[in-house]
Amino acid sequence: MCNHELKDYFWAGKRVRLRPLSETDAEAGFAESFDSETRQLLQLGIELPTSVAAQREKLAEMAKLNKDDGFIVLAIDDLSGTLVGTISMHSWNPKNGTFGFGVSIRREHRGKGYATEAVRILLQYAFHERRFQKCNSACIEGNEASIALHKKLGFSEEGRRRRNFFMNGRYYDDLLFGLTSDEFDATLS
Repeated sequence: MCNHELKDYFWAGKRVRLRPLSETDAEAGFAESFDSETRQLLQLGIELPTSVAAQREKLAEMAKLNKDDGFIVLAIDDLSGTLVGTISMHSWNPKNGTFGFGVSIRREHRGKGYATEAVRILLQYAFHERRFQKCNSACIEGNEASIALHKKLGFSEEGRRRRNFFMNGRYYDDLLFGLTSDEFDATLS
């Protein structure tokens, strides 16, 4: 898809395009599994070693985008088609109209605004297409990049779950954030 074809595409912004994961992303997923520090900050802990084949199998399942199971994962590409990260929408609660998200940008692509734009696209989908009314999110204390991202996107810090995660031989608090659809819409004007 050429850049001029993306200007009216819902899943693309000025810097990124969201797309389904594919088995061809397995090698990048395998490489990311070696970034233990980042994986811990994503609340994944220290994972058991993996392989490209295991990543390929996992990605094949995620690529199905079964949006009715309350969990989707999308690849984030820059507009040249380079995979720069992943984003998820999860913890859907249709009764209450709430959901959560997670985003991870590969180390060499951080600081370029990719996460901010990808999350905005996902929030627009959730609020304007799926009729969710609130995004609940969390991050581990000390994850300064995630804290800054939440604030930049207009999230309010709503609380703290003390000593909720254990890693590196100690407990960490979980910082809780929230953004309503009305608050999101106010950031668009």
